[in-house]
Amino acid sequence: MLPLIISVGMFLLLVIASTFIGMKYWAKPRETMERVKGEVPQATLQERAAAHPSLALRDVLLKLGNILPASPRDVTIVQRSLIRAGFRQDNALRALYGAKIAMAVVMPVIATFVVGQSDADPTYKAGIIVAAAALGFFLPNEYVQVKARRRQKEINKGLPNALDLMVVCVESGLGLDQAILQVAKELQHAHPEISEEFGLVNLELKAGKRRVESLRNLVERTNVEELKKLVAVLIQADRFGTGVAQSLRGHADYMRVQARQTCEEKAAKLGVKLVFPIFFCILPALFVVTVGPVIVRITRDLLPMLQTV
Repeated sequence: MLPLIISVGMFLLLVIASTFIGMKYWAKPRETMERVKGEVPQATLQERAAAHPSLALRDVLLKLGNILPASPRDVTIVQRSLIRAGFRQDNALRALYGAKIAMAVVMPVIATFVVGQSDADPTYKAGIIVAAAALGFFLPNEYVQVKARRRQKEINKGLPNALDLMVVCVESGLGLDQAILQVAKELQHAHPEISEEFGLVNLELKAGKRRVESLRNLVERTNVEELKKLVAVLIQADRFGTGVAQSLRGHADYMRVQARQTCEEKAAKLGVKLVFPIFFCILPALFVVTVGPVIVRITRDLLPMLQTV
């Protein structure tokens, strides 16, 4: 009885402690209610945000990022990758370099603790530690590339809806610049990635850049193939004086047909992709359910009869 009471007491103590820590440092219901009611000045909110303990790691990464030297060419390439991944802050590059240094230090330490208990050859252990350091150094770059590909996929998925909405705006009498702004506003919640990119195009237009240059910057920031085609259509329509609405309508029909063909292609490949899950997951279970009782019956009844004969 005593171990049960101790276990229940430890469980309740752990629950109360974790709840208190979560409410104090994570949820913060009092501060949330003050912010919703508007009872706290904005300066106080900024001071609280600046003093939040979760920003300590970011400050450490930024300080480490100043240590790593880099050539201007590499900085340009990495900064382009960060922009395509959606990291447009001024200190994003330094944070990435700081993460590379931190991971290059943490991963070998973890590898040292892992391989230190084994009886492997010291050369093999040293190779694992060096490989862990290299993996930690290049892992943040791979994370940025994965984020960039995911963002490009989201932009590509939301582009047909954005194009249809742009066609509606242009055919209703809006200019192309106003149509881009309206699409950015309407798709802010449904497709935030493409809304952000169109919003940047509108800001560049307001800053005085030419429309062709702003559209080319859009392609450079995203590197999405379908967006390149749309920008090429818009640039040609602007250059040769053709109707923008007619060009957008034709490109929207083309993208709709292409999206349908892509869905049909994926549906056609589905049968082939299901072969391996069916063979390795479903068939063994069916085999156990259907043939298992027969094998048990044979083992229990038929084999003893044969041995007696």
